[in-house]
Amino acid sequence: MNDLKNDRKNEQRSRLNLIVLDMAGTTVSDGGLVEQAFGAAAQRLGVQPGSADHTENLDYVRATMGESKISVFRHLFGDEDRAQQANVAFEEAYGELVDGGRIAPVPGAREAIERLTEEGRTVVLSTGFARTTQDAILAALGWQDLVPLTLCPADAGGRGRPYPDMVLAAFLRTGAVDGVQQIVVAGDTSYDMLSGVRSGAGIVAGVLTGAHDKDQLERNGATHVLGSVAELPDLIARAEA
Repeated sequence: MNDLKNDRKNEQRSRLNLIVLDMAGTTVSDGGLVEQAFGAAAQRLGVQPGSADHTENLDYVRATMGESKISVFRHLFGDEDRAQQANVAFEEAYGELVDGGRIAPVPGAREAIERLTEEGRTVVLSTGFARTTQDAILAALGWQDLVPLTLCPADAGGRGRPYPDMVLAAFLRTGAVDGVQQIVVAGDTSYDMLSGVRSGAGIVAGVLTGAHDKDQLERNGATHVLGSVAELPDLIARAEA
């Protein structure tokens, strides 16, 4: 009898039981608010819409979707003071857009999270935004109690994607699985894929509801590409079958 219990326990521990999901573009639809908020931040630092600098900077923002926003601004504006000013302006602008009702769940995202939770898996939501913005998004959607843990770069030592730190922080904090190969990472950007690959996750799933296309996701390590996160529970079930 004890052997049977131990076998069941070991089987449970070997499942893909830690699911780390990106927010904007993956579980949350924001309709391009990142670009709008960036425009407001850049203008505060004297970069005028329509200028060559604005176009070049916006191209970089698009290419690095998923990265910690303060890291993006450090690259664009050089010195730390200007980067911090831009980041504050970005967070304020994005927060105002969120408060204005400009975001919604990706269709089927909440249901997917609830199904994964009901199956005994631990779901973690992660983001490249600051904590204040992440909390504003969660509040706007009524998702404050949807998952047991949410992470932003500051929660993992300050480094966001493409570093694996947030995924590994989820692994360490939850204790949901015995090894990183039992982690599932899902996101809509190349940086999400790189983060998942570098963490050693067993499944790194790209979704096509956000910033990057199938080719970009696969080139950066996606093991699977899905139409949306709504398909993730079935993918996990097939992987375990």
